[in-house]
This record gives sequence, C-alpha cells and structure tokens, in this order.
Amino acid sequence: MKQLRPGDRVLVSCISACGKCRYCRETRFGQCIGGGGWILGHNIDGTQAEKVRVPFAETSTHPIPSGIADEDFLMLADILPTAYEVGVLNGRVSPGDVVAIVGAGPIGLSAIVGALLFSPSHVVAIDLADARLDAAEQFGADVTVNNGREDALSIVQGLTGGLGADVAIEAVGAPATFELATELVRPGGHIANIGVHGTPATLHLETLWTRDVTITTGLVDTYSTPTLSRLLGTHQVDAARFVTHHFDFEEFVKAYEVFSNASETGALKVVLAPTA
Repeated sequence: MKQLRPGDRVLVSCISACGKCRYCRETRFGQCIGGGGWILGHNIDGTQAEKVRVPFAETSTHPIPSGIADEDFLMLADILPTAYEVGVLNGRVSPGDVVAIVGAGPIGLSAIVGALLFSPSHVVAIDLADARLDAAEQFGADVTVNNGREDALSIVQGLTGGLGADVAIEAVGAPATFELATELVRPGGHIANIGVHGTPATLHLETLWTRDVTITTGLVDTYSTPTLSRLLGTHQVDAARFVTHHFDFEEFVKAYEVFSNASETGALKVVLAPTA
C-alpha cells in the first residue's frame, strides 16, 4: 500500500485492475488477465458486508472528493460508468443525434444521463412499465414509449423522417429488446448493447448486412470513473436521484425485498448504511 491510508473515503469499483497486464495498460480493466477484471461478486465475495478485503486496492479504488456524499459517489461503482462506456461512448452518441434507449431501469436511466452530456436532439426511452417511463422523463428523456401499447418503431421513424435512430442502446438483456434495438437503428447507425443476456438472441443479418450498422457489446472497464467523478463535483451529473430508498445495515432482507419488487415499490437504487 503506497497511497491509501486508514480513514480514506474511497469507492470500490465493480471492476478490479491488476494495473500491469496488457489489458490494464490499454485501460480495458474489465478484461484484466492479471487476476482482476469482474471478480467481486462474481468469482469472489462482493462488497455487501461490513468489512471487505479488496484485491488490487491501489489500482481498483477511487478517492471520494470532499463535498460529494458517499451515496452519490456510490452510483459510480457500476451503473453510471457501465451506461456511459458501454452504451453512450460505444454507441458514439453525438450532438443532434436521435438516441433510442430500450429499457428504463437504472442502467437505461444512466444511459439517458450520459447521452444528455452530448446534446442529442431527442432521447427516446422505451419500456413496458409506466412507472419507469415516468422516471425516464424525470431523468431527461423527451419522448417516452410504452411498447406494450404503442409502436416504438413508428414513433422513432416519425422523429427521423423514416430513417430510424442514430444510436439504439439496449439496456435490458432480453432477445426481444435486442431485436427491437436492431429494428430501431438507421442505416449507418450504432447499436450499443449494455444488457446482460442469459439466453440467445437472434441476429437478423439477412436484413442488417446491407445497412452498414455497427453493433457493439462490452463489459464495463470503469476507465470513465474519474471523468464522471469530476462531473459529479460540478453538478453536471446528478447521481442523488437514483437513490429512492435507505435502509440500516440490519435491514438487509427488507432492502432486498423492496428492490426485488421494484415495479410495486418504485425502487431504483437502495442504499444500506451502518447504523449510526
């Protein structure tokens, strides 16, 4: 340990970085082959505990600047860098773009926040739950679509002269939502897949191959955490509104119940803190 000291306020990133391997030197920390990568909560125990041993702490934690609340900075542990890197930056969102985001959960909402940093002309949020679409509107989406009763494709085409979205971001991880993203994108556009897919999704190359479409996938690397930290500090990114529920550490089970039933509770992110 050379830089960290007892009592330091730091963020433990969702990705660990050995800092020395080929991929870490390329800032692709999610692909670390030196013992890091996505290991916390995956290959080893995660950080939902009173005390945690953090591998590669010097290269896998971030100091929390003074003036930023712990729970605000907590959103940089995963959802904000994930949506920003894998969705917004991989999708190459640019000024004036029409951005269609399929899924308005915490990752989809984070993608809205990240996309707005690049001044798109429209951000379209698509979901099946009205409560999530209401949240998307509060986070800055100017068009919301309930795809259970509205035709997302016709709405997006209506905004773009029939072309389709410049960038389609998939933020669910289901076959139907991935296929919808491929339908929404314009020729020459970008599809950025963030969602974690547990089952196969059909890639319709018979219709996509002539349309010059770029499809990207990825595991977050967290190289953007310092940038997002500065944006938090200047209030250009508001992370506090992600936190909808607070619990004491002894209320772990209740917190999980609330988060698991988000459609009824309206939970986006829950925060547990040690009892004072």
